[in-house]
Amino acid sequence: MIGRKHVSTVVKDTENNKAADKATTERNTAERPHPLATDLGTTTVADTVVQKIAGLAAREVRGVHDLGGGTARAIGALRDRIPGASSSIGQGVSVEVGEKQAAVDLELVVEYGVSIAELAKAVRRNVITAIEQMTGLEVVEVNINVNDVYIEDDSEQQPTRDRVQ
Repeated sequence: MIGRKHVSTVVKDTENNKAADKATTERNTAERPHPLATDLGTTTVADTVVQKIAGLAAREVRGVHDLGGGTARAIGALRDRIPGASSSIGQGVSVEVGEKQAAVDLELVVEYGVSIAELAKAVRRNVITAIEQMTGLEVVEVNINVNDVYIEDDSEQQPTRDRVQ
């Protein structure tokens, strides 16, 4: 009986400690000033800014071939052929931006042979770091959808020989 009473006391103490830790965390989060809101004014970050940062950060990771779905990439290829048109850095990226937080959705084309799980982990880490450092927003999630695998075509690599000289 003594052993059971001791276990019961330990469980109650653990539950009390968890509740106290949660209350302390909530209080510290509420008291901590946000970098975008000060006594001198507030700073807002547009969705397109976060979208561009996320797109650039995702493209920096080795193994990411492109961003966007098939239609978006086809339109991007057409846009690249128009003189004076700018490429869309935010292609394949959608974001939701609040006052203090941001959420990101990415559409990736990965290179063949790359570990998708490791790539997703690296992309997620790079995107979160870039957005949080540049904007001061807390990134609550980065969802990654791998929608294609890029396989390098051998015919693009080798020069073609004319059959008739």
